[in-house]
Amino acid sequence: MLNNVVLVGRLVKDPEITVTENKNKRTYITLAVQRGYKNSNGNYDVDFINCTLWNVIAEHTCEYCKKGDILGIKGRVQTNSFETDGTTSYKLEIIADKVTFLSGSNKNEKVEE
Repeated sequence: MLNNVVLVGRLVKDPEITVTENKNKRTYITLAVQRGYKNSNGNYDVDFINCTLWNVIAEHTCEYCKKGDILGIKGRVQTNSFETDGTTSYKLEIIADKVTFLSGSNKNEKVEE
């Protein structure tokens, strides 16, 4: 089986780090990823994709990146389920294995777990 995702997009907001109960560092980011084709109005649509970064990747991304920076992310898709009012819902997210800073002061720096 294969579960790989590669994304290139802009950070929607400045990343912020949190520490979990297990002392792991984590940040949630959203990438604005432009589609490769124009819609019927002649504009490019954009998808907003949620990604989770852990430990070293989270630290470096929070330290070196800000809103509007372009990031390349290699990771995997993960599905989480949760229950609200007796209804099970599912949330897709990208778990980053590697992040490359494509703009900003640390352009082309790669960070991996």
